[in-house]
Amino acid sequence: MTHVGVVDAASEISTRADFSIVRYAQCWEDADTVLSALDVHPGDVCFSVGSGGENSISLLSRAPGKVIAVDISPAQNAFLEVKAAGFRVLTHPELLEFVGISSSTRRLALYKRVRPCLSAAATGYWDGNSKIMEDGMIAAGRFEHYLALFRRRLLPLIHSRATCNALLEARPAEERRRFYETRWNNWRWRALFKIFFSRYVMGRLGRDPQFFTYVEGEVAKPMFARTEHALSVLDASRNAYLQWIVCGEFSTALPHAWRPENFEAIRANIDRLEIKLASAKAYLEEAADGSIDRFNLSDIFEYIPVEASDRLFTHIVRCGRPGGRMAYWNTEAPRRSPRALAHRVRPLDDLSRRLHGEAMTFFYRAFYVEELT
Repeated sequence: MTHVGVVDAASEISTRADFSIVRYAQCWEDADTVLSALDVHPGDVCFSVGSGGENSISLLSRAPGKVIAVDISPAQNAFLEVKAAGFRVLTHPELLEFVGISSSTRRLALYKRVRPCLSAAATGYWDGNSKIMEDGMIAAGRFEHYLALFRRRLLPLIHSRATCNALLEARPAEERRRFYETRWNNWRWRALFKIFFSRYVMGRLGRDPQFFTYVEGEVAKPMFARTEHALSVLDASRNAYLQWIVCGEFSTALPHAWRPENFEAIRANIDRLEIKLASAKAYLEEAADGSIDRFNLSDIFEYIPVEASDRLFTHIVRCGRPGGRMAYWNTEAPRRSPRALAHRVRPLDDLSRRLHGEAMTFFYRAFYVEELT
């Protein structure tokens, strides 16, 4: 393989994994955590990894000057673009129908109203994928199919529907631990979880084997510990992501972008969203020095070698404004900004640890917030 120092880091992963498909129909990073970390001020210029789209949309609720959403996948950009277009022309109840949160028999009719707001590329994608829209787009990604397989095939072997519903009930903190230990954490749960969320099964059914290239050690065991924290410590009645995994719907909670109280603020700023088809590195290489205030970076660093990760951090620091922030996740491979940038980057470790412990998305090994000095 060509040495990554002379190739675009994101292009390097794009040659090993297929990005023509929709991998994530939703964002699986807690938007509330990202917003708390970045502390976006009115007028800020924000850089955001596009992915499923919701977190880039959520940034608009803080009245930034601009949100630049970047992804190397045309399909992912089409998902972000059609969701954003829904904010322009639909009411909030219609929007929830349109994206697949609420049941509906008229999604294609709603699409006819949204379609004039789309680019030619997004129009071409959705005109050719009307079945995805009709079935509910937020369930259409490879990762969502993987979680649906877990919900439909494995979970019934572990617990009854009544027990699954009980897991999602609101209860005091001390009762959450008791419920988990006495009713949920049986041997079937432990055994089947560690099989289904192993590197082998997750790579072939949920993510991509190439995403684990730089991951060392066991995958399922640390993920089980993080899941245990989510089920026994965090309030499941407020966890939209857990509810979708267990029930296939949001029952008592919604991710930030879809909550009614955020709808008007997002709609008011929807014209400030710019969607770019590019890798993060390619875009940031061309960005002017000191031109970006906030960086929502997902977990992009762990799909590339450490040397390429360090180079990408260097581009971020160069085009970031002093006083700005970046936020990023580690799923399995450990990544931090390099020591060579210590004079320009101040880790906010206390904030990082607190937000990671509170995050409703529990797949991630770590969450980091760093300030540009």
